[in-house]
Parts: sequence; structure tokens; C-alpha cells
Amino acid sequence: MFYKDKKILVTGGTGFVGTHLVQQLLAAGAYVRVPLHSRPSSIKHERLELMPADLTVLADCRKLAHGMQLVFHAGGTVSSAGTTPASAMSAITLNTVVTAHAIEASWAEGVERLLVFSSSTAYPEAHHAITEDEMWTAPPYPGYFGYAWMRRYTERLCEFAGSRSKMKIAIVRPTAVYGQWDTSAHVIPSLVRRALQKQNPFVVWGTGEEVRDFLHVTDLARGCLLLMEKHAACDPVNIGYGSAVTIKQTVHAILRAAGHEKAEVVYDNTKPGTIPFRMVDISKARNLLGFAPQIKLEDGLADTVKWFQANPQF
Repeated sequence: MFYKDKKILVTGGTGFVGTHLVQQLLAAGAYVRVPLHSRPSSIKHERLELMPADLTVLADCRKLAHGMQLVFHAGGTVSSAGTTPASAMSAITLNTVVTAHAIEASWAEGVERLLVFSSSTAYPEAHHAITEDEMWTAPPYPGYFGYAWMRRYTERLCEFAGSRSKMKIAIVRPTAVYGQWDTSAHVIPSLVRRALQKQNPFVVWGTGEEVRDFLHVTDLARGCLLLMEKHAACDPVNIGYGSAVTIKQTVHAILRAAGHEKAEVVYDNTKPGTIPFRMVDISKARNLLGFAPQIKLEDGLADTVKWFQANPQF
């Protein structure tokens, strides 16, 4: 009952991951505040407060954090394999600014605990399930260079704030996440949209042999709640599925769920790609938090397909 009656701010609470954090926090009995900026909230609840705010404005961030006990910082933006250099720089700049503001505002307003997202993209290239201790053993994969170093810097900002204040900080390193409300251009939502459009031939960027560690967003949100409660110690923790799957296997699972399994699948390795192998070791999350993913990949993909079928505007 850690979250019952606590006052909690979720930045990015109208976005993909933030929506699921808000749902689980409300279910746990919390009072939740969410900033409204570029998109409306999909949730209505008597314990949900919606406050117009711009995370790029520090004064707005302080108003949001005022009176809050906990802050989950899920605000920001993401980029994907086809992102142009200019838009990638915009994402890096925005994420750096809003994260620095979230940390500063939480510190200034006396927030007890803060959770900040890092990323598994910040790890060096590896062909095994990578552990938290391997982050600083080598530079990030070149394809993630700017975004990865931004996430690494975020962790250093957390260490600075944690060492100079009484605020407890949780740092999560999520793997590739998918599920309902993912309106991004990432691989799974992109594949799902095109599968539902019945595209044939069905063209997939890369070779299909790329390996990923896909985690359903409800498992990520649950892992974040456990991390904030049990290990807000400025000590990064991987939250992932802990099992590897190829893009080819993922494609065929999506096509089956969409009723488009007879499509001719064509792999185009001339298009921009990403790291060939990424999987995280979740032993630390299992041992410290009691975390284990609950949603199987096939079930999660089927759930995601059904959501996109019901919400074609995305």
C-alpha cells in the first residue's frame, strides 16, 4: 500500500508510458497530477488533477512539483531509426531541458522521491544480456550516439542531485517498450499499422535477424512503481523482458495477430538500421524488486493490434 493517498506528479502523463503509470498509480490509491500541454488526457478520475503546463518552463515545473511527495518523470520525446539529424538534435535538446527542469523543480519543491528514465540505448554494443555494471565500460553504439550520451548525462545529473539533496532518486533503464497508446514511429507500432493496412508486399527495414528485448508497457509501469518504492537509491536498474526475439519472429507474430499472415515479407537492409543485438539482464530487478514480466510477447502483440484496430486515428 505504498502509494495509497500519496500525492504524485507524472510528467508526460498523457503520453505512452505516462498514461500507464497514471492508470497503475490511480489503481494503487494515489492522488495524481498530470501536466497538460500538447495532448489531452485519455483518463478521467476523481483523484486525477490536470494542470496546464510547459515542461520547458522551469516556473511551470515548480508549480507542478509543489506539494507533491513523489515525481515520475516520463515527459520528453523519442526518435527512431529513420529520424533525420536535425529532428534527432531537437529530441536530444528537449529531453535534456525538461529532465533538468524536472530534477531542479523536484529538488527545489522538497519532493521526497523522483524517478527518472534512462535508456538501454545508452549501453555499449554487446551480444549478450547486458548488465547495469557494463554501462560505462565502452561508448554507446554509434547509431545511438547523441541520444545515448544524453541519457548517460541524465544519470549524472541524477547522481549530482542525489548527492546534494535529501531527495531519493530512482533511475530506470528500460528496454524496447510497446503496447497501447504508443503513437510513435518505433518498430512495433509501425509494423502494426502497416499490417492492419494489409500492405503486400510487407517491407521491413533491416535483415530480420536483429535481436530485441521487447517489453509490454504495463510490465514497464509495474516495474517503475516497484523501483520507486523499493530502490530509489540513484542506482540504475534494467527493466526488460529478459528474453530475446528476432525482428523476423516479431513481424510474423504481428501479421498473425492482424490476420495478414499470407503477406509476402520483404526485408530491406538498405534502409537505416539500429543495433543488431540488444537484450538486458534483469537479474538485479528480480533480486531487488521481485520484478518479472507477466505479459508474454505473443499476448502483448495481440493486445496491441486490437488496440490499434479500435483506435485507427493513431
